[in-house]
Amino acid sequence: MTSSAKGLLLDRAAIGLSMLCVIHCLALPLLLALLPSITALPISDERFHLALLLLILPTSTIALFLGCRRHRDHSVLVWGVSGIVVLIVTALVGHDLFGDAGEKIMTVVGAVLVAVGHIRNFRLCRTHACTQ
Repeated sequence: MTSSAKGLLLDRAAIGLSMLCVIHCLALPLLLALLPSITALPISDERFHLALLLLILPTSTIALFLGCRRHRDHSVLVWGVSGIVVLIVTALVGHDLFGDAGEKIMTVVGAVLVAVGHIRNFRLCRTHACTQ
């Protein structure tokens, strides 16, 4: 598998992880209300957010830099790195800074920024023949 094919695969993975983060933030409160026994699962714990962040960080970093090296459009780095910074700050001090609802909103904003960067990176790589 070429490095550009790996980059496209990593972009897809990062988009999926970002969307999993959004779904987790938006659907978990509803699921907890409907199925209180979910609180026993590790997905309702803050460690789940940190685990997602630890997966998103290397995946996003590698994919964005591989793509930028090929298509040279650095706007994808602005989108992706902005989202990563928002996710890191929110994971570390989000509850203290923004409260419970604000933490969820900021996490969704960060995840969407990361996803936008990867979608743009993915499209640029496909249109600029990065798969050669």
